[in-house]
Amino acid sequence: MRILLIEDDTNLNRQLAQMLAEAGYVVDCAYDGEEGHFLGETEPYDAVILDLGLPSLDGVTVLERWRAAGRNMPVLILTARDRWSDKVAGIDAGADDYVSKPFHIEEVLARIRALIRRAAGHASARLHCGPIELDVKASRASIEGQLLRLTSHEYRLLSYLMHHQGEVISRTELTEHLYDQDFDRDSNTIEVFVGRLRKKIGAEWIETVRGLGYRMQAPE
Repeated sequence: MRILLIEDDTNLNRQLAQMLAEAGYVVDCAYDGEEGHFLGETEPYDAVILDLGLPSLDGVTVLERWRAAGRNMPVLILTARDRWSDKVAGIDAGADDYVSKPFHIEEVLARIRALIRRAAGHASARLHCGPIELDVKASRASIEGQLLRLTSHEYRLLSYLMHHQGEVISRTELTEHLYDQDFDRDSNTIEVFVGRLRKKIGAEWIETVRGLGYRMQAPE
């Protein structure tokens, strides 16, 4: 899963990015509204963490422009402002949730997990595909109760496929959602990681749809 983090406080930005990465997310960071707006407009993200008090372009304006352009990724707003009207303005601009500063980073992680689950149509923090279970909160996967030893790339791949069960996902989409903006988009590494993941969970759980991509679902 790929997250856009827009926060002008460099220390907080670094701390959040580190915690998100440790939780299994790929993170692109921006430090002002103009850069953040550009990334959110041109790159696909599974969720955005957006500070309202940004230089160059404030968070509410950034969010309003995204929504007006049809960008519908889940957005969690951060605000240090105590006035309830600022929170209302953020929600009315199209935010899906908010956290007030100061906050516990664990709360931000929990809210991001919930936003991504809801966007994919899941209510529980535990996703299932046959005997395969993905514990989103703990960032781990198991099959028939046995913990799977996955690399970070394999976990991200499995997580994205399980969040989108039954859907055909192209290699391009997987690359865009599993790697940051500097990743070599012409690489064939997705095929390599799909092959490795199949060896660990069983090839029958990830179907190759010729010419289109991959689909994860319980075999008939």
